[in-house]
Amino acid sequence: MLTVAVLGTGRMGAGIAGVLAAHGHRVQLYDADPHTAAEAAGRLAATAHRDLEGTVADADVVIEAVAERLPVKQELFARVAASNRTALLATNTSVLPISDIARHVDVPGRVVGTHWWNPPDLMPLVEVVRGEQTTDETMRAAVDFLSSLGKTPVRVERDVPGFVGNRLQHALWREAIALVADGICDAETVDLVARTTIGLRLAAMGPLENADYVGLDLTLDIHEAVLPSLSRDPGPAPLLRRHVKAGRVGARSGHGFLRWPPGTRESAAARLAAHVRRQRDTIVSIKEETA
Repeated sequence: MLTVAVLGTGRMGAGIAGVLAAHGHRVQLYDADPHTAAEAAGRLAATAHRDLEGTVADADVVIEAVAERLPVKQELFARVAASNRTALLATNTSVLPISDIARHVDVPGRVVGTHWWNPPDLMPLVEVVRGEQTTDETMRAAVDFLSSLGKTPVRVERDVPGFVGNRLQHALWREAIALVADGICDAETVDLVARTTIGLRLAAMGPLENADYVGLDLTLDIHEAVLPSLSRDPGPAPLLRRHVKAGRVGARSGHGFLRWPPGTRESAAARLAAHVRRQRDTIVSIKEETA
């Protein structure tokens, strides 16, 4: 049993803490809002602390899951590193550079990215991201720890924005938004096509395996024809900016690219969880067949 400090008890932090508690680790929680931390601790049979330094002082592993704001994370890690000189220090950032987060840590080699996917209790994969100064020992320790939790850790050896998964995801989202913005189809059609074509096979065959499967000569021909017409916007699409400026931020506001009547966000969450379980079982079956 290890002592693991989880910093931030929002959706991701609380979910990660739940996985840790389920595997028998001693979990200590901290949040800038003590009430939020206390609520999470009550659900998880964990310990909540009002003091950051006290939370991390005896931890073997520290996992940070606070807001995606670089100055906040930098200050947090500087304080954590000063209070605990030996723990593995992991950040759950999904896009921020690990090297920048570790900038004010006296020994930045023990800081590593561990990007869990939401919902953390269901999604099997965690990206383990090497910062500029992350040591081999730190990378191995993070991989071993995540493996002991039943997760599938993958090593990301360069600290690029978005790592692997979010680079793939947001390349798709950029083109999806462009299709709507350019009047090619509506949002419902984009989602229907994605779900019932590429979405159906991605759990069984990743994009590069699929390229090999259909043939790289065909892939090259398709790229010659299609890639020049894809969105090359260097920043967020104007349509996305207009939605956000107008307060149409998606499910929580009732309107984004789609309309979200009351109750649909909750039903979507339940549908997503059920689907992830099925897809996870499919991946396990494929691994067993090919072992």
